[in-house]
Amino acid sequence: MNYLSSIKLAAALGGLTVAVGAFGAHGLAAILEEHGRTATFETAVKYQFYHVLAIFLVGLLQAKVPENKLLNGSIYAFMLGILIFSGSLYILSLTGITWLGAITPLGGLAFIAGWIMVFFGAKHKLGQ
Repeated sequence: MNYLSSIKLAAALGGLTVAVGAFGAHGLAAILEEHGRTATFETAVKYQFYHVLAIFLVGLLQAKVPENKLLNGSIYAFMLGILIFSGSLYILSLTGITWLGAITPLGGLAFIAGWIMVFFGAKHKLGQ
């Protein structure tokens, strides 16, 4: 994925994140309260937004070092983390299906892997 694609992805996901957060706060408030999962939903939105910003910033780094495979991999790890971590929390919040909490940490591991890739990608290419 090139830097322009990463930045556009971050912009699209950023808009989606704001929409999901607003819809959760207003349109889904009753369902979230019924399941006692308002804080869980908010955590999902926060982590999604943090990693959307990470995708955007990595996109800016990719503009400086366009062929950095570790930075490219971090984008995919962050997207996977958003899908698994935030996605499982969204479903848990809306359905009350508690076993989904068991897969949430896999999304957290994807986030960690993404940050490790940024660390080594920046150290290897940007520090030269």
